[in-house]
Amino acid sequence: MDYMKQALSLAKLALGQVSPNPAVGAIVVKDDVVVGQGYTQPPGSSHAEVMALKQAGEKARGGVMYVTLEPCCHFGRTPPCTKAIIAAGISEVHMAMLDPNPLVAGRGADELERAGIKTYVGECEDEAKQIIEAYIKFITTGMPFVTAKFAVSLDGKIATRSGDSEWISGIDSRKYVHYLRYTNDAIMVGANTVIADNPHLTCRYAGKGGTAKKQPLRVIVDGRGRISPEAQIFGESGKTLLALGKSVAPEKKRAFSQVGAELLELPAEEGLLDLKSLLKTLGEREITSVLVEGGGILLGSLVDFHLVDKVIAFITPIIIGGEGAKTPVAGIGIEKVSDAIKLKRVSVEKFGEDVMISGYVKG
Repeated sequence: MDYMKQALSLAKLALGQVSPNPAVGAIVVKDDVVVGQGYTQPPGSSHAEVMALKQAGEKARGGVMYVTLEPCCHFGRTPPCTKAIIAAGISEVHMAMLDPNPLVAGRGADELERAGIKTYVGECEDEAKQIIEAYIKFITTGMPFVTAKFAVSLDGKIATRSGDSEWISGIDSRKYVHYLRYTNDAIMVGANTVIADNPHLTCRYAGKGGTAKKQPLRVIVDGRGRISPEAQIFGESGKTLLALGKSVAPEKKRAFSQVGAELLELPAEEGLLDLKSLLKTLGEREITSVLVEGGGILLGSLVDFHLVDKVIAFITPIIIGGEGAKTPVAGIGIEKVSDAIKLKRVSVEKFGEDVMISGYVKG
């Protein structure tokens, strides 16, 4: 049995539940039998290793642990996992990867080695990194991991020339988008998306146990304060952060505050907000991941300023046409095709009749 693959499957169960901590899975094996398994619990609760050790009990002594991330060796909201592993009498620890957190970064493995526990690093490392890609960026830079998501027709349109966009992607793609919302800390859209579509921007994905987690933070980028305080987003459960330019009229700000929005004033140039400052502020609030769902002006600005980490595009087999029909990424763009952003580590997947192409802008 591939125990590390099993640990990775457990880690995925923690996605969407444990931010700003990483989603980790752990297995304890004794005499080729799994005697304990666990995954990271919400912040303040047990880490994956402790969950697996609790389930294993005395059977952990002399056993082997497979864990998707190096065990922590420092006191945070919970005690160090290395202490629990040593106390349980584990003989070997297999880690998919070392923890990029500067507080750990190899120290956890060293502590286990000093206690006489054999350690192994690197099995299924790429898959482990993908599961916690947002955590890796956040813990090393203080900035959230930004995913740009859009759905387009075969000819690259996100709406008809009249602005109609419901629905370009199929039902399977839309279900997957709710999973993406579930695994991200925040959803971000621009003012035009709210004005044109009046979206709910909620997560309707039911995770483990059959219920959705608390709703991701809704971040609305509205440099001029153009959206209506009566928009549907203000009536939904969860929190809404409205990023505004400093020139927005005081009475408009009061109206937004009265419908429960939290206001964040940022520098703006020609109505375009300082998006790097916005992301920095989100990072300071321990928002580790942001799913940007449009529109073209916001996505274009993020691309122009090299603030996007990953792109997820759904392509549906319809043709819209029309010179005035909108495309998903506006902004300044580039002069030559040779200067175009080329995605790396590209993957292709089918959702009904739609094709999803995803890849990374950096690294």
